[in-house]
Amino acid sequence: MVTVHLRYEIDPDKLADFEEYGRRWIRLVGRLGGNHHGYFLPSEGDSDIAYALFTFPSLADYERYREEAATDPECIGAYRLAQDSKCIRRYERRFLAPMFG
Repeated sequence: MVTVHLRYEIDPDKLADFEEYGRRWIRLVGRLGGNHHGYFLPSEGDSDIAYALFTFPSLADYERYREEAATDPECIGAYRLAQDSKCIRRYERRFLAPMFG
């Protein structure tokens, strides 16, 4: 199992655009075989940092998701939303191995 942790630096004036971006990806990750754990938006403290977590059964499954997402029209549309609105300034991606119990 692999969990992807994303840290976003967002434009706080474009939070509505980022929320729409997140809603799209939550559904798309699920459709493409992952389990999305949600987006975590700014509340108290930093107003320009957001997070997302999603899990795939294996790194190979994640890599398959990335390949499919690169040509999927809905995924391309979600990516373009972020590009066109400039709601994301930058992001970092980490791969984590969850531990239970």
